[in-house]
Amino acid sequence: MRSHTRLDADTFASLVTAAEILELPLPPWAEFRPDDGGPVTAVVEPVPWGKKSGAHFREPGRFLHLSRKGGLTLPRRRGVAGHRLKVRDGDLIDIDGLRLTSVARTWVDLGSVLPMDDLIVVGDAIVSEHARSFGEPKLPMMPLPELRSFVAGANGIHGVRKAREALEKLRVGVDSPPETRLRLMMDDAGLPEFVPNCRVDDALGRPVWTDLGCARFRTCVEYDGVHHLTAEQQALDSYRDQRVSEAGWRQVKINRIDLERGPEWVVSRVSQALRKQGWHR
Repeated sequence: MRSHTRLDADTFASLVTAAEILELPLPPWAEFRPDDGGPVTAVVEPVPWGKKSGAHFREPGRFLHLSRKGGLTLPRRRGVAGHRLKVRDGDLIDIDGLRLTSVARTWVDLGSVLPMDDLIVVGDAIVSEHARSFGEPKLPMMPLPELRSFVAGANGIHGVRKAREALEKLRVGVDSPPETRLRLMMDDAGLPEFVPNCRVDDALGRPVWTDLGCARFRTCVEYDGVHHLTAEQQALDSYRDQRVSEAGWRQVKINRIDLERGPEWVVSRVSQALRKQGWHR
């Protein structure tokens, strides 16, 4: 990467390549996948860019995505997808000698290549912040108001239309991509709104922080990832679950297998819990 971006002062990483440098959560098909020093391969299933031509659209993970400012020649090197971008002051940053698009600019650019749900996943990761009664406060890569301001002034940037639509669906406080996908599944199904990082006060008035919570119907959803399988975490989860239950809340635990079964399965589980708490469609 450094050898490519140091070719001249006008070349910079962009789109999915910039997103990976910034450690933004991309879908697997868009991640760069070098194959043990051999030919670069891609994980592409499904192919959401199918309407666009060129291998760098069909299999974005096979390429480094480098750009130059509009009016300049495209970057042309083996394994590189070259782009021309309209760049404004503040759109480029430098990380350890690598030039790339900023967090906000990268997110808007991704609006031209990512499906809506994937764009929202990335956006939630960018604006995520919270201060709980335990641990260190989580700071956002960019606060939501600043991202809103950037997008409002991003006229003429390819991808801004989708970014503006996605912006209205971002929520502050999400801790992982699966939590965002869970929230979107429930929203799409017309369930009551679930708020990320929802506070539940236990019987003694002490806060318990749940992944997604609906205070109106006292129902919360927890996504149990791999780290929940350790003995220590399971003990902590058991204590949390007891406190939530004693506070009169009903809890639904979702894991990777549930997500793989699809929205219908997930929504049915959450709907059942909501109905037991008094919700009627």
